Amino acid sequence: MKATKVMASIMVAIFFVSMPVANAVTWQAEWIWAKDGAAIPNSWAALRKDITLSEIDGEAIAYASADTKYWLWINGELVVFEGSYTGGPSPVKPAPRVDNFPIASHKYYDEIDIAPYLKEGENTIAVLAWYYGDNGTKGTHISTGQPGFLFQAQVGDQLIVSDASWKAKTHTAYQPAEKKPPFRIAAWSVNYDARKSMGDWSDSAWYRAGYDDSSWDAAKGGRKPPRAPFFKLFKSDVPPLNNFGMANCENYPEARFPFVSDGQPIKCNLDFNKNITPYFDVESDEGLEISIRSNMKRNTIDSFYTTTNGRQQFESYSWMNARVLEFTIPAGVTVHGLKYRWTGVGEPRGHFESDDPWLTRIWQMSENTLYICARDNFMDTPDRERGLWIGDVADQASYLFYVMDQPGRDLLKKAITVTMAFSDSESGKFAGLGPGRFRELPAQSLQFIEQGVWHYYYNTGDLETLRYAYPYVHRYLALWETQENGLVVFRNGAWSWTDWGPQDTIDYDAIQNALYYSALVSARKMALELNDDTHLEFYDRRIEELKRAYQDQFWQDGFYSSDPETLKDDRANAIAILFGLAEPAQYQAIVDNVLVPNQFASPHFEWMVYQAMAKAGRYDDAISRMKQRYAKQVDNPALSTLAEYLPSGGTENHAWNAPATVLSQHIAGIEPTSIGWQTYQIMPNLAHLKYVKQLVPSVKGDIAFEMSRSDMEITMALNTPDDTTAMVGIPKEHFAIEEVRANGSVIWSGGLPSDEIARDNTTVKFAGADEKYIKFEVGPGDWALSAKGAPGSNAPD
Repeated sequence: MKATKVMASIMVAIFFVSMPVANAVTWQAEWIWAKDGAAIPNSWAALRKDITLSEIDGEAIAYASADTKYWLWINGELVVFEGSYTGGPSPVKPAPRVDNFPIASHKYYDEIDIAPYLKEGENTIAVLAWYYGDNGTKGTHISTGQPGFLFQAQVGDQLIVSDASWKAKTHTAYQPAEKKPPFRIAAWSVNYDARKSMGDWSDSAWYRAGYDDSSWDAAKGGRKPPRAPFFKLFKSDVPPLNNFGMANCENYPEARFPFVSDGQPIKCNLDFNKNITPYFDVESDEGLEISIRSNMKRNTIDSFYTTTNGRQQFESYSWMNARVLEFTIPAGVTVHGLKYRWTGVGEPRGHFESDDPWLTRIWQMSENTLYICARDNFMDTPDRERGLWIGDVADQASYLFYVMDQPGRDLLKKAITVTMAFSDSESGKFAGLGPGRFRELPAQSLQFIEQGVWHYYYNTGDLETLRYAYPYVHRYLALWETQENGLVVFRNGAWSWTDWGPQDTIDYDAIQNALYYSALVSARKMALELNDDTHLEFYDRRIEELKRAYQDQFWQDGFYSSDPETLKDDRANAIAILFGLAEPAQYQAIVDNVLVPNQFASPHFEWMVYQAMAKAGRYDDAISRMKQRYAKQVDNPALSTLAEYLPSGGTENHAWNAPATVLSQHIAGIEPTSIGWQTYQIMPNLAHLKYVKQLVPSVKGDIAFEMSRSDMEITMALNTPDDTTAMVGIPKEHFAIEEVRANGSVIWSGGLPSDEIARDNTTVKFAGADEKYIKFEVGPGDWALSAKGAPGSNAPD
């Protein structure tokens, strides 16, 4: 007991030392709300402040926070759409953690440059704030139990703070709304009565300059940070949402308006499945009911609107995801516009295309799926749960770095720090679903260590986050006991869930041992990066014992299994290859005996099967399996995201779909070879393809690669960012290569590097050849590479 208490104290100390510094802002602002607004769930407040500015010099940084969300206008111009991220950053007390009992949390603040929106003289700051007052059941939000908004900005010599000098009013047009079961989501549907509007979405709206707020009360203030129940404030890891602006539905362009509704549901098609807020512009009599819903079967966010008299506009600020919006507008109402606003974290900047349209399409569907599952946190699905399941996050991390820009990387950092911060400091367990829930899922915890924490560091070089996460990683791995034979003692946790595939096909023992091995290997690499040799002996011993035991206990002359009479699991065998437990000499037997014939994995593991097949050099087989398993979805032109199950079913947009990783990492062949993409390689394996194009939004900058081949020629175009070195492989499998050129100059000919490149060339260097590639190192800039076949050589295909 004494040792346990000491360890808990150490972990508490680590927690407070390692976390980013709270209250980097010296807060003079107060948390404010409307005086007539009690702590009623799903309540909205309008807040205003008129200020006179004598001088605006350079940037003017504002800091803002809310429980729960806010929309900010300055001089009538929208500055922030849906500010304040939910979840985390850390608990007020580190322990104990009990499931279904959210622990009080500190809060985030946003940092915004408001200088572009200000002017000398009179200015108006206006805020619409929304208080959820609900946690939901999937742990995505921890309510303070008290509504509040906080704002502070330094503009020249003037300090602007939220306090009782602001005007505030409960926005009663936002009426009570019922939640749909199963009540998993913390947010609410919107029920808006335009008869109580304050000119919203019009030129005379309450958030515009010149609005008469003389009848409004002074705001209720008094609490300066770090007062309870809001506690301390930490700068958000993630910048405010990217607002892509309003867009028309595909089948309702401007030319179709106006028209008179016949009362039948109007199906409004988006170009693909997105997280959106719907909008309409109508002319109506008073007191009619309009509703908006998504086509997603598991969507629980709807919008309800009661009309006022005349021309009116409305945007529902509670986001939903949809590929089809259904507007139900009463007969006789004139419709002047049907639109939506797409918002999200950063941008999905990555791109892949090939001369196989099917592969191009599944890559795009994968990107759409990742981006729609990224908002307040990386989540399992935007419609049913919005939960931060760390196993799903680990899957997302596999292709995040081929898809999203810096805010996406920031969101993964948030997932790591929040998960660790809300671990239990007494037991060392971290939750598979956080921050508001506490359930240990051992398989997901182990996967998160390797594919989440280590993968994040390897792709970003963010040593601060690694330093913070590592003590939690080591402590969790130390909880696991080992058997005399070197395998780990099976750990059930709160839920031993491993995959949604057929349960009688899952080799739990083999999978859990492989995942533990991968976590050990990654933890060892973390320790080396941190120059911490304290636990290296522990890692080395367990890695060696477990690898030997895995071969001794599970290898069955052609595949791995803990029970060869009943289990021939594609998941267990794939990760044996992927995590380095299998020897290269065993790869082909595993692929032939298990990975080709057995298709048990759900999408949660399916992508790892493709990765393993590619590692074994079986690119065509990986693509063939992908096309078999995803055909029902990819061949359906109505779909733009990937589903929870295979061949289909469940949610239409589920986070753990990562089939595109193999196309970027192994077919285009692009992956980092050192921390933070300082060096990376392009080793393409085109299989049946003749053309491939890939853009990677790396932490160093965009990497743009394009390759095409004919029977006797390969051409490549590459743009590599500053401060990077790329190792480029010219494939030898297609024909016998006679000559290689770089930017027009011969750099390899007749089996040898040219005399010119053999000299001290600082921009392109011959790096040797192996059975698959002729390799060259190239520095930053634009490169045009080409290879031609020798006379009389024939392409094998």
